[in-house]
Parts: sequence; C-alpha cells; structure tokens
Amino acid sequence: MTFTVYVNVLPHPEILDPQGKATLNGLHHMEFSAIRQVRVGKRILLTVEAPNPEAASQQAQQAAHKLLANPITEVFELEQPQLVG
Repeated sequence: MTFTVYVNVLPHPEILDPQGKATLNGLHHMEFSAIRQVRVGKRILLTVEAPNPEAASQQAQQAAHKLLANPITEVFELEQPQLVG
C-alpha cells in the first residue's frame, strides 16, 4: 500500500526565528495587528510504501529524525498517514 505522510518542521521555541519576525513585521505593516506570533518552517510530503499506516508513520518518523529535521535547532511533528488512491 502507498501512504502520504506530511512532516511539519519548525524551529525550537527557544530559537530565534528571524524569518518569522520579518513576516510578523510585514503582516503588522499590512494591518494584520491581531497576529501575535509567526514561526516559519517547512512542510515535507513523503510518499511511503508500507503494509499499514503505523509502518508508514514509523518510516516517516525515522526519516525526519535522521535527515529532515535538525534536532539541535528544530522540532517536527507528523500528520496521520493517508492512503493514496
């Protein structure tokens, strides 16, 4: 079976996020003053061959831990695997 799994990666909350700060300043200049914080990260789509959603999630978890996210500066979370087709 084929599954899609999204991996969302963001800077650790303690890490300064200059891109998020610049985006927040731009939003405030555009009068989106209700927005209080912006953190900029990346969203990665994986297509995984696996016998079940748990195995797909495990593969995505390992990939994110070993390559997709830098554990020193970033945190990641996985979305639930979705069956393709």
